[in-house]
Amino acid sequence: MGQPEYQQRLSIEEYLAQEKETDTKYEYHDGEVYAMAGGTPTHSLIANNAGRSLGNALLGKRCFAYNSDLRVATSRNKYVYPDVSVVCGRVSFFEELKNATNNPVLIVEVLSEETRAYDRGGKFMRYRMMESFREYVLIEQSLPFVEVFYKNELNTWEYRAYTDLEGMIPLHSLDIEIPMADIYMGVDFLPFDPENLQLL
Repeated sequence: MGQPEYQQRLSIEEYLAQEKETDTKYEYHDGEVYAMAGGTPTHSLIANNAGRSLGNALLGKRCFAYNSDLRVATSRNKYVYPDVSVVCGRVSFFEELKNATNNPVLIVEVLSEETRAYDRGGKFMRYRMMESFREYVLIEQSLPFVEVFYKNELNTWEYRAYTDLEGMIPLHSLDIEIPMADIYMGVDFLPFDPENLQLL
């Protein structure tokens, strides 16, 4: 996340009006707004794949996967747009903004060079403010690498990483598994040097 798009602090009403006028998604943090950068085709494909795979695995449950159009309220004055989020039961919200959920159970972010540090740091911290939030999935674009942070029964965050395209990714908060191959369906990876952890 870079510098605020607008230097003056905006009310929630002004923020919503700005989004409507410009037809642009903005994150909102205590009066400051940040324009959401457009994603690459690979980013869009992976996010769509992840949402579809989650939706398929959740059939028959009272949990539903939402795409990046769903705004998430991490508090009464902080709003973000995850790539994918899962809400179980009814969507709940703060009175200040009734089309922003405040009860996601699981959130997925597809990483990019521009957002990697923010997704791992400040954004993850904001997500953890939400009582309902129990699982965070980070997906790399350039190689098959998925990281899962899960809040266990002791309220401690556990970490797992997955690299096997033929393997399954267990998601404990939803009691489901999704195939790694589903997430990366249609993705052409660039050559990669695993010893130096960099693209060739």
